[in-house]
Amino acid sequence: MPNDDDTQPPLTREALGLAALRVLERDGLAGLSMRKVAAEVGVKAASLYWHVRNKEELLDLLNDAIMAGAEAPPRVGDWRSQLREYCHRHRRHLLGRRDAAKVVAGRLAPGPNLLRLQEEQLDRLREAGFADADAAMVTYLLGTYVQGFVLQEQSPLSASEAMGASRREAVDAAADQLRALPPEEFPNLTALAGDLTEPDLDTRFTFGVERILDGLAALLPAEKR
Repeated sequence: MPNDDDTQPPLTREALGLAALRVLERDGLAGLSMRKVAAEVGVKAASLYWHVRNKEELLDLLNDAIMAGAEAPPRVGDWRSQLREYCHRHRRHLLGRRDAAKVVAGRLAPGPNLLRLQEEQLDRLREAGFADADAAMVTYLLGTYVQGFVLQEQSPLSASEAMGASRREAVDAAADQLRALPPEEFPNLTALAGDLTEPDLDTRFTFGVERILDGLAALLPAEKR
């Protein structure tokens, strides 16, 4: 009779990345461990060290597994519409996976999925007329903006939200605190309490994307803006 090891499919780095993704979605980043990933693929933790030296290398594989479903900028439309759509797609992608932004933010671990995504981004940017150095910087800029925004979006605004209040309730409470400040000491905060707290996250994200696109236009020749 074959034992469990005989029927176990070959352990690959891709399989480890996908197993880590399943653990992430179930237990969050705080609950991700080498032991849990090993159990997910049906081996002992020691077997993982043939493929990854430590948890950081496992996170590199997880980073690329997260990027597997990320969509590149579309090929239709002008450069503004392409980059605008990419930013909104990337935000939705990260929001759809538990703690995804916490994994990918700041991590440059080129795997096949990330390489495909970056190649497509650079292709659109160079085609639009951005200089090579600018295209590289724009790729970094868009990634950090979206990832940073989602990081904040998925973090509690305050203790009240962490303890169960809705985000809207937490924001309204902050607005009430701002309005209650002494106006002679905080004239701007009291006057702008509503402007600071009323826009929803979609509005805030879109505002940032549009201002980034406005700035990027300055890098292009006038006829390509």
